[in-house]
Amino acid sequence: MIGIEHAKVELARFQDERGSIQDERGSVTESFATEGRTLYHGNQMLEVTVEGYNPDDRKFHQSHHTLANIWKVIDKVVVEPEDARQVKHTIAEYTVLDALIGNTDRHHENWGVLAQRKDDEWIGLVAPSFDHASSLGRELLDTRRDRLLAENRVGDYAKKGRGAIYWSKDERRGPSPLELVRRAARDYPESFRQTVPKLEGIDESVFHQIVNRVPSNWMTCSARMFAVALLRYNWEQLQEIFR
Repeated sequence: MIGIEHAKVELARFQDERGSIQDERGSVTESFATEGRTLYHGNQMLEVTVEGYNPDDRKFHQSHHTLANIWKVIDKVVVEPEDARQVKHTIAEYTVLDALIGNTDRHHENWGVLAQRKDDEWIGLVAPSFDHASSLGRELLDTRRDRLLAENRVGDYAKKGRGAIYWSKDERRGPSPLELVRRAARDYPESFRQTVPKLEGIDESVFHQIVNRVPSNWMTCSARMFAVALLRYNWEQLQEIFR
């Protein structure tokens, strides 16, 4: 939608050992750790970069998983300053995507770097964005979606969402994905304002096109309407942030 590198994911149903298709729905993701590349998750790199960071302490509600600490990781593992700037821009794109789709699950195992040994040196690049399941109000019941739509409170829902990237280790809860981008655009403008052309290039009709690709027996009418309304609201808010 905004032209960033992402994992290839398809809807799928579970198949047992006998080949019988079960009515257990999910998704299948094509591996991007191929051709000798190894995926290092954010928590593994934070452990060796941030003093006292415990990668196994908790996956969620990890208040040391801040954008500032992610930036520290990048400055440590990426040698060339220009390369580091590009990596930060890529991470900024991922957080803008999170804000657009309402993804609250960008915890410290949901981003990483792909590293590959070539001759006598390691070559690394940011892993494609992956695991966006906690998005578009997927946890809501239709009755709740219908009420939010009828009362024009989709924005209230977006504001209350709590992301997994914190702004400060002293915060009890992480900011919403939109609020994270709002603060980051102010404090890290070089990385975040480069996303503006991609946001401006969105045609609102694409929201309907993407949501309508989901089979009718996988997504209710209420879920579709809410997803499109949430995308529209977040898109408008992002444009205000970068105006």
